[in-house]
Amino acid sequence: MSSGFEILGMHRHPEHRVDYMEWAPGARYCALVGDFNGWLPTENCAREGHLGHDDYGYWFIILEDKLREGEKPDELYFQQYNYVDDYDKGDSGVSIDEIFKKANDEYWEPGEDRFVKNRFEVPAKLYEQIFGPNGPQTLEELEDIPDAETRYKAWKEQHKDDPPSNLPSYDVIDNGKEYDIYNVVIDPVSQEKFRAKKPPLAYWFETRKGRKAWLKKYAPAIPHGSKYRVYFNTPSGPLERLPAWATYVQPDADGNQAFAIHWEPPPEEAYKWKNSRPSVPQSLRIYECHVGISGSEPKISSFNDFIEKVLPHVKESGYNAIQLIGAVEHKDYFTVGYRVTNLFAVSSRYGTPEDFKRLVDEAHGLGLLVFLDIVHSYSAADEMVGLSMFDGSNDCYFHTGKRGHHKDWGTRMFKYGDHDVLHFLLSNLNWWVVEYQIDGFQFHSLSSMIYTHNGFASFTGDLDEYCNQYVDKDALLYLILANEILHTLHPNIITIAEDATFYPGLCESTSQGGLGFDYYVNLSVSEMWLSFLENVPDHEWSMNKIVSTLMGNKQNANKMLAYAENHNQSISGGRSFAEILFGKVLEDSGGSNELLLRGCSLHKMIRLITFTICGGAYLNFMGNEFGHPKRVEFPMSSNNFSFSLANRRWDLIANEGVHCDLFFFDKDLMKLDEKERVLSRVLPSIHHVNDTTMVIAYMRGPLLFVFNFHPTDSYEGYRVGVDEAGEYQLILNSDEIKYGGQGLIEDNQYLRRTISRRVDGLRNCLEVPLPSRTAQVYKLTRILRI
Repeated sequence: MSSGFEILGMHRHPEHRVDYMEWAPGARYCALVGDFNGWLPTENCAREGHLGHDDYGYWFIILEDKLREGEKPDELYFQQYNYVDDYDKGDSGVSIDEIFKKANDEYWEPGEDRFVKNRFEVPAKLYEQIFGPNGPQTLEELEDIPDAETRYKAWKEQHKDDPPSNLPSYDVIDNGKEYDIYNVVIDPVSQEKFRAKKPPLAYWFETRKGRKAWLKKYAPAIPHGSKYRVYFNTPSGPLERLPAWATYVQPDADGNQAFAIHWEPPPEEAYKWKNSRPSVPQSLRIYECHVGISGSEPKISSFNDFIEKVLPHVKESGYNAIQLIGAVEHKDYFTVGYRVTNLFAVSSRYGTPEDFKRLVDEAHGLGLLVFLDIVHSYSAADEMVGLSMFDGSNDCYFHTGKRGHHKDWGTRMFKYGDHDVLHFLLSNLNWWVVEYQIDGFQFHSLSSMIYTHNGFASFTGDLDEYCNQYVDKDALLYLILANEILHTLHPNIITIAEDATFYPGLCESTSQGGLGFDYYVNLSVSEMWLSFLENVPDHEWSMNKIVSTLMGNKQNANKMLAYAENHNQSISGGRSFAEILFGKVLEDSGGSNELLLRGCSLHKMIRLITFTICGGAYLNFMGNEFGHPKRVEFPMSSNNFSFSLANRRWDLIANEGVHCDLFFFDKDLMKLDEKERVLSRVLPSIHHVNDTTMVIAYMRGPLLFVFNFHPTDSYEGYRVGVDEAGEYQLILNSDEIKYGGQGLIEDNQYLRRTISRRVDGLRNCLEVPLPSRTAQVYKLTRILRI
């Protein structure tokens, strides 16, 4: 169910040909058209009958390599060629007869090759005995054939005087029991010798000829880089489509019709992997990226640009994984890559498949895991490039009627109950892991597929909302299969669920009735921060709401992935937090220092509390760690296809200023987790939440986190409870000057000793200085025993 990519699509066959297979149950005729055959639909078509088309809608086309002028056909009908160089011995000039003679001389023992060399000896003798001139002439003369036991005894009597031989013994060991032809016991020594003898595959492989011999004798039927499409004759007329399993595609290139590209690079051009996969860390610090906007120039950046500029920055920043959005082929650039058209192809606007392999390999070399934002919840409705109306019918990959269309987005909804659709989607997941060594997936917008109303309904958390007639059970089964197969085939794979409805059992194991995901995304966190920043005055922020939202679903809080803001805040028509907090202050040289300090302080505090209070994974979108001042806006007709906002300002962290300060803070925040294992520890014990003073304090292992969100009030000796008596060292202070703060806490205040007084229900307390809009992290360095 997950290895369809091994046979479907375009594949090089050892017998000097290319095989193509496609699923199109609604088609009546199938052919390949391309620049290799003049785009003629009659040149390379599926054969009649079951040799070219089965009863389940699968079409099979063979493209035979063309014999070069002056070359003779192969001696062996099933002559095989190696197109790389694993079995390139055929280029040495050794003939087929010499290889067979070598096999007979080296492999077979004397006497064993008797029936190999003279394979018709036994049937010829039988034929002569029965139909020869000395054989029976009538049925009466043809006596009854004796039973097996009688024939065996006659054979033994005939060969009783034969000289000793090293050939296997055919003597039957009856042990005095009645002869049973269905349970013959022979000499165990001979039997073991026979079983230990390996088949002569090495000699068969030696008959394979290598790449040099293939190129000398044949011209490829479809050369590397050829453009092609699949042609269907359907009840509604002829159609040309991009193959569903195509691995490299040019969608709507230069206003022309899209086409697939046959990708079969020669060995010297094919990418060779250098680095092994990194081990899975205890906590995930994910850097979310979009390759196209990763550069500073007003253009679409490439995979190679990303490798040179972004990967070193991610490593320096302290993250241990990257998550790529928009990497799968999509027709419209402005859709950010979420209206996928070709699920098996990397986006050609960024580079080739070999370039993408290099990106993954270089990331692995830096110790970074590579996750892919996969969109299996819906698909683009484009017919010429995507899967919609693929074979002329409306129900090939998708549901018919209203259910086959997303209610608001205009996309197509997969038919998860169809086995061939399941085969397609499960194989797609396995393809990315096998071909490109992807380490994990974030499943985008599960609510769109789990519910027939696409998640556009009010959810109060009542169980009936997850168990009614609007739940697509086929989609749930697909998610269970996807997680079960991925974790079985690739035990270190990581799967992340993005579901706004928090479906029960997202991260429970499939054996316990869950869906089997490793993490789920808490989407409400970023929505809360965005609501506070845009709609709520600073002094009205609710500390209880902050804590309850950040804690999320307490049953699976340790499997929560949280982020303060991701690409949705800065791409989906909104503004980044930095744009909200700073506005035009950064552009105005005479801007208010007070507004600058407010924005810088809240930017750091929001990230620190989100990072340390949530579960075992954290995500940040590219550029937000240093407060990218502008939102992202992809080139489209509404902005005259401008690239002015479709990039990242990496130059901002090269110069001193607010962005450099924010970057240093985020960098030290990642180091805090690396050194103190914050995310992998037990969930925090929140013991102090005060809406009046706007202070939040909690413990996570030996670490104490204290936040003062009050916009004006500072506290000299604010008391927060701690369980262990001892000395606490301040290890991270958001108000330090190097982080863009005021440095109000003196060096002699960094070490604090507990007081034996019950506060917040705990036995001891700590008096800490709390300037307004600051956060502090203390570590228990010495325990005092009383």
